[in-house]
Amino acid sequence: MIKTIIIDDEVKSRETLLYLLKENCKNISVIGQGFNVKSAIEVINKYKPELVFLDINLPDGTGFDILKKQKKINFKIIFITAYNEYAVKAFKFSAIDYLLKPIVTEELIEAVNKVVKYRELEELDLKYKNFLNNISTSKENHKIVLRTSEGMYIVNVNDIMRCESDRNYTTIYLTNKKTIVTAKTLSKYEELFKKYNFYRVHQSHLINLSHVISYEKKNYGTIVMSDYTRLPVSSRKKNDIIDIINNL
Repeated sequence: MIKTIIIDDEVKSRETLLYLLKENCKNISVIGQGFNVKSAIEVINKYKPELVFLDINLPDGTGFDILKKQKKINFKIIFITAYNEYAVKAFKFSAIDYLLKPIVTEELIEAVNKVVKYRELEELDLKYKNFLNNISTSKENHKIVLRTSEGMYIVNVNDIMRCESDRNYTTIYLTNKKTIVTAKTLSKYEELFKKYNFYRVHQSHLINLSHVISYEKKNYGTIVMSDYTRLPVSSRKKNDIIDIINNL
């Protein structure tokens, strides 16, 4: 059984989640509840849970305030939020699970199943710290967690020069000439980096426009990156990339 705590200021929300867990997640044992930052810290310190369902908006602060007061986050977290678009984006960046209110049973089950499979608490601590960094710093200093077969890397988005597709894998090229191979499609990164000055110039290439040094019209169009890598531009993206570069 996974020792679990629910933190939510709404009694009805806590009761609903408790009911859904009892009916659908037999491996979850709810051992405590909290309704604000103060009570949450007390109940976490007292019961030392393995999993916390954590509401973002609380009467005396936020769920993030609870995390900031932990010397080490040695429990898994499923965030709960009613809206908070900025937080949802940060969740995606840090690969952290969240549930939107009202909670959908199927999504709850899926989130709990991920918790059961995920054992690496050391990696989770890195993810949560990265998440807290992303919600408290400017976009220019945002970082992303990249997981590979060898481990995890926390990388500043601005240090990513480009991403190259290899079927269901993506190679990330950094400004320090290091490469990181991840088991995530290029389309996933295209969506993730949409507002971070990245553009997909070709089926196989997603580039950070901040690292473009020139565009050559010959051979259907070629982008030259700051490391002098030359990348093809698809014919249907040619006019778009010219307009984008003209406006840089």
